[in-house]
Amino acid sequence: MAIAKRTREIIEILNEMYGTEKRGYLVYTNAWELLVATIMAAQCTDARVNVVTKTLFPKYPTIKDYAEADLKELEEDIRSTGFYHNKAKNIIAAARMVLEEYGGEVPSSLEELVKIPGVGRKTANVIRGNIFDEPSVVVDTHVKRISKRLGMTKETDPTKVEFDLMRRLPKEHWILWNLQIITFGREICKAQRPLCGSCPLISYCCEKDKDTNRVKE
Repeated sequence: MAIAKRTREIIEILNEMYGTEKRGYLVYTNAWELLVATIMAAQCTDARVNVVTKTLFPKYPTIKDYAEADLKELEEDIRSTGFYHNKAKNIIAAARMVLEEYGGEVPSSLEELVKIPGVGRKTANVIRGNIFDEPSVVVDTHVKRISKRLGMTKETDPTKVEFDLMRRLPKEHWILWNLQIITFGREICKAQRPLCGSCPLISYCCEKDKDTNRVKE
């Protein structure tokens, strides 16, 4: 009961801070565009991805356009997102698989999504949560770091963190946890210099008393 109460209090504070609107940071209009954007977002900021997709999506308006894209040209189109060789190769391979095996429709099941090149559990859960409104926990660097600081998990492996959060969080808050924690991580609970002095969740932090490079005032 104490754990459930603690989790509920953390959620209430996050809801008060950021609201409960399920709105992500990547710009897209359909499932395929979100899949492409999420592949590119690996080791890259959402802001940079949105700059790239502003011209990328009009240039390749259909999945077939990606499937038939020239690899070198696509690499140049997405170069600024980093790791563009693998990302371009995966995007083309993903387009071909979606066309050939899924009839041109991005599937909704986790099992089918993770078969697509460039799609792991994180990307699959982004698609499931944002497109199909399927309760899913997305574990990125912010979620992994802050969930551990808040005592929601002791794990470091993203899949284990995901399952811990699925056990701890109410199902209706799975999608929101990622959206709220990303904002919280960017604004307050930063990786290198968390702003502990202005953190409304400091009383729940398991690492607040550790001798690290924290901003206490």
